[in-house]
Formats: sequence, structure tokens, C-alpha cells
Amino acid sequence: QVQLVESGGGLVQAGGSLRLSCAASGRTFNNYAMGWFRQAAGAEREFVCAISWSGGAYSYADPVKGRFIISRDNAKNTVYLQMNSLKPEDTAVYYCAAGVNLATVVSAPSSWGQGTQVTVSS
Repeated sequence: QVQLVESGGGLVQAGGSLRLSCAASGRTFNNYAMGWFRQAAGAEREFVCAISWSGGAYSYADPVKGRFIISRDNAKNTVYLQMNSLKPEDTAVYYCAAGVNLATVVSAPSSWGQGTQVTVSS
């Protein structure tokens, strides 16, 4: 099992940027596809984006396309989420997730992080 720990959340103004990090341990990191989900207060958890184990394939949810970028540094066992042009509707707890491939990350991740709060003010 892989353990995931998110960091980098905080409060930013609309239009600003923020970078989240997810540190992984416990298993060979580059054997896992990784992704990000978010859950706003009173809402269901939703998929944000994912990256393949090699870093060569991506998937983004429509609301974040063109604004968010997922990347990974396997040497550091870390996945990043660069969030640009942030909007108030991006406010949520952001969770890191892992799976054996992109499809699995999107639909049924095998591991989850504890989440980090991102708040975007108007």
C-alpha cells in the first residue's frame, strides 16, 4: 500500500495561483498513476486530474482545463498540482489519490491522502 500526504493548501485571492504537493511512500512510486480530487462543503467528491505512472499521459476535468497542471517528480516521490487563475468555485478540500492506471485513479483509487484545504476568496 502507498501512503499519501498532501500539503500546500491555503487561502488565495481569485485569479491567484497555488501549488499543492503530494508525497508518496510505502511502494515503488513510479508504478502508480496519480490523481487529484476535491470536495467542496456540502458537495460530492469530484475528480480533478490525473497523471500516468510515467508522466506521459494526463486527464483533466472540464472545470480545470487550461488552468490546472498536474506533474510528478518520481525522483522525489512527489506529485504536484499547479493551480492557476483560481476561482471561488475551486474552494474545496483537495485529495491526492493513487491507482494502477489512469482509469483506476479516476474511478476507484486504491489509496487516498488526508486532504488539504484550498480557499479562494473573491
